[in-house]
Amino acid sequence: MHGGRMEAALRTMELEVRRRLDGLLQGNHLGLVPGPGSEPGEARPYQPGDDVRRMDWAVTARTTVPHIRETVADRELETWLAVDLSPSLDFGTAACEKRDLAVAATSAVTHLTSGGGNRIGAIVSTGETVVRVPARGGLAHARGLVRKVAETPRAAEGTRGDLAAVLEQLRRPPRRRGLVVVISDFLGDTGWQRPLRALSARHDLIAVEVVDPRDVDLPEVGTVVLSDPESGRQREVTASPLLRREFAAAAAEHRSDVAVGLRRAGAGHLVLRTDSDWIADTVRFVVARKRRWSGGVA
Repeated sequence: MHGGRMEAALRTMELEVRRRLDGLLQGNHLGLVPGPGSEPGEARPYQPGDDVRRMDWAVTARTTVPHIRETVADRELETWLAVDLSPSLDFGTAACEKRDLAVAATSAVTHLTSGGGNRIGAIVSTGETVVRVPARGGLAHARGLVRKVAETPRAAEGTRGDLAAVLEQLRRPPRRRGLVVVISDFLGDTGWQRPLRALSARHDLIAVEVVDPRDVDLPEVGTVVLSDPESGRQREVTASPLLRREFAAAAAEHRSDVAVGLRRAGAGHLVLRTDSDWIADTVRFVVARKRRWSGGVA
């Protein structure tokens, strides 16, 4: 998605998303995360197996019979994207850069949640600049949002991203209850965990972790210069067997910390790799979540 091929690439991506993912999300649910909704409905007597957190104590007190309050699904979904395009995503050693995969994830979420009066907006951060796209509906807006993310200028090397600050911008001012999708490689410190947990009190959450093979494994390349794009520091190292093992162990530990932090925040965790079929991975993720919600086995 570079140069004059940008528009053609975005159109091809949209067609692929609609052809391979359309139809997965049909039914009575809220966006990518199926659920019964949040608007209060009618009260009915409690039945074994009902969620006790939905107990209506006022009706229970009046009737002396336990009652729960039904909820009504919200038909108009408001989705917000938090897209991390810091310099660590301007990197890729397989089919594409991680940045391109972040744009692909943006396209998938945008085109799957648009329509039916739904609205979608985004906050895109490079660490150097922040681009805000207001939440609106319509196909033209959806295409414009994806194009805006794809055309966001790259930050200078040495710029450090701040995912926690982006999430705070989604928290304040409070936005309508809906779906928040965080797209990042989640490299660096895990200071984003606290604002993400705060967002989970009001919104459904999905975290899209973008991974390149070199993020988790150092190949046997002999002497090589490693560069940190978010600090500008460089270091020449020899990729000995010991260093490669230590690198893999540190990467695995960090990814485990990320997974635990996302799980504690109640976020769905979708991993997209630059050396894998990102649409197939998205299909598996959505189908697994629908099965878990419906009581099936993922």
